Amino acid sequence: MSDDQSPVFMADDSDPEMQRAYEQARASFRYFWREVAMDQRRIVPALDLAYVKAPFSDGPDAGTGEPGEPEYMWLDEIGFDGEFVTGVLLNEPNWVTSIQEGDTARVPLARISDWMYSIDGNVYGAYTVNLLRARMSAPERQEHDDAWGLNFGDPLRVRTGHGGESHAADETMAASLREHLAKNPSLASVTGDHGWTLLHQEASAGNAATVKVLLDAGADANAVAENGMTSLHLANALGWESVVDLLSRR
Repeated sequence: MSDDQSPVFMADDSDPEMQRAYEQARASFRYFWREVAMDQRRIVPALDLAYVKAPFSDGPDAGTGEPGEPEYMWLDEIGFDGEFVTGVLLNEPNWVTSIQEGDTARVPLARISDWMYSIDGNVYGAYTVNLLRARMSAPERQEHDDAWGLNFGDPLRVRTGHGGESHAADETMAASLREHLAKNPSLASVTGDHGWTLLHQEASAGNAATVKVLLDAGADANAVAENGMTSLHLANALGWESVVDLLSRR
């Protein structure tokens, strides 16, 4: 995404509808993260893009002590540790000077303002984008979508992809994981980024079927990541009730 492809649209931060869009994006972040986590396991990625939007501002003004006006910008190459979203800044800031395009940023989950991913050119999420699109005339909306080169769909019906507690691919992945664990049981205890085990990864993605496979294979439900979070903490933080139920019984 370059500057000439993505025109800047300003939004009033005191706008109640925009605040509601922020809240909806945060509440549904788990669906975004599930798709990103699954895509990271694919040999051939299915996602065209996966972005998170967050506010950035400069430090307190020397005269007033107040932080500068926030600028809402998109992050790419998204990571998540259960508390913070990380990514690389996609935009060149208009007025913020403390961060630049290409810098790595770390934002609390509670501070993000939007997310979106695209599969085959079809956009999912984009709550703030769709609110702005709903306020545009049809020609303006078409110009906006052409600038992105994406199909955002009906601005009044935000698509969240595989909503709900289960994902269609979970059972398939569970069967494959069961076979891998039978050949290499140590996979259940290997740690990776953030000190996460496979159980942490699958719990954060809400994959109840694969979580059960890992638990049956002896995965430690009490294993603690670098930030002190267990798999149960992750499932609770993202609201995956089926996974919480499985882990609570161990």
